[in-house]
Amino acid sequence: MKQKRIAIFGSTGSIGKQTLEVISAHPELFVAEILTAHSNDSLLIEQALQFVPNIVVIGDVTKYANVKKALEGKPIKVFAGEEALEQVAGLDCYDFMMAGIVGFAGLKPTLTAVESGKAIGLANKETLVVAGDIVMRKAKEFKAAIIPVDSEHSAIFQCLVGEENNPIEKIILTASGGPFLGKKPNFLVNVKRDHALQHPNWAMGAKISIDSATLMNKGLEMIEAKWLFNLAPHQIKVVIHSQSIIHSMVQFEDGSIKAQMGLPDMKLPIQYAMAFPQRLKNQFPRYLFDKPNQLNFDEPDVKTFRNLSLATEALRRGGNTPCVLNAANEIAVYAFLRNRIGFLDMTELIEKTLEKIEYIANPTLEDYFETDGEARNFAASLIQL
Repeated sequence: MKQKRIAIFGSTGSIGKQTLEVISAHPELFVAEILTAHSNDSLLIEQALQFVPNIVVIGDVTKYANVKKALEGKPIKVFAGEEALEQVAGLDCYDFMMAGIVGFAGLKPTLTAVESGKAIGLANKETLVVAGDIVMRKAKEFKAAIIPVDSEHSAIFQCLVGEENNPIEKIILTASGGPFLGKKPNFLVNVKRDHALQHPNWAMGAKISIDSATLMNKGLEMIEAKWLFNLAPHQIKVVIHSQSIIHSMVQFEDGSIKAQMGLPDMKLPIQYAMAFPQRLKNQFPRYLFDKPNQLNFDEPDVKTFRNLSLATEALRRGGNTPCVLNAANEIAVYAFLRNRIGFLDMTELIEKTLEKIEYIANPTLEDYFETDGEARNFAASLIQL
């Protein structure tokens, strides 16, 4: 396997840091070519000094001078700002993008990489939630391979290898249930930030941890799956699987179900995407069958965790509705993490925003950006100062 030059967009986040771990474990196969961060200049500098990439980009222009000075004398080009992120994504100096920027902010660089025909490890589900129709159409047009990195979508992708001519009856996305599995509204009304961040199985960034706690993460994954695997809404099902050992399943037309299993460790889908179609030997912990374990499956409680219902309806309705859902959710999570609204208030804020923003059945890319801005502004207006 020829050495791949890796561009990590969001290198200081959870996915980015684990991608660098995979690169460190296989230096003969991967090299860090581009590292980008939004505002964590200190960690970006530390990573750049260790991996000596060709290019680093700091999104926050106020941090440029600090990064530039710290890397002075090194063979590293330093850029700053959102436009720089897009421009760097279109360069020819890398082979594979790890799209790990959190939220809507990852859309533009990912689209640029797609239009450049790059192979992309997609860890940013919001890119497809917001504009999946456009992204997947362009991926086909420019022959850009999109390999999912979310553990659930990676599992489905792995189950489909070799099954190109066998139609899918449905996919089953597994959800851990998060830290509040089995809890009711009278408990959730008092939930605070720190408690919500304590995921029982996965080590993740703050935003995705809150999304997991509200089950919005699984709703966003349903929308992402629709575009990745060309599915109708009725072909996508969610089940609660608290052990997080089966990462997702595919049921075919003959009734057979294939599942991908393993311990909850994001480095495995990251490595799989980077090395695809090869599987690389590693020292990751293995799931052991010599202990008395149980694998349980239950229906999600959509009456308590209504975010999943809102996302399911957005999936069914289509158009710009998933874009509204995502924008409102990002504002809601941001406010909750700063103790501005309560846990259950997030759902109310999202619901009101969905009701307010005008529906567009066949949005253009410009429509998506306008919808995102309108939804964010309205959602923010609902938060008490």
